Amino acid sequence: MAESNGMHEPRACDGALARAFKFLGKRWSGIILGTLIGGAASFSELRRAVSGISDSVLSDRLGELVKAGLVQRTVDDGPPISVAYELTQAGQALLPALEALTTWAAENLPADKCS
Repeated sequence: MAESNGMHEPRACDGALARAFKFLGKRWSGIILGTLIGGAASFSELRRAVSGISDSVLSDRLGELVKAGLVQRTVDDGPPISVAYELTQAGQALLPALEALTTWAAENLPADKCS
């Protein structure tokens, strides 16, 4: 609202939105989450699906997503030992937002190769 002297209150950034973009705006995080929409995947499946990501960055991003509670890491002792990553309930709760962003980008941003 405008104050009586004609000055406006400064705009405040929404803290929750800022946290979401700080996290999801990190390169590859949203792409990894979007890839896991299709179900659980191994590290090698994710590496093949996310073209251009290095093993170390994929490992870092998966660790961050697990720590944030958006992705669950499951180890099957085998043999052979296997590791799978899948969305948690919190990660699945992002699906409507990811789908809306995908639709918006398809309608409003120039087409570009996934990389």
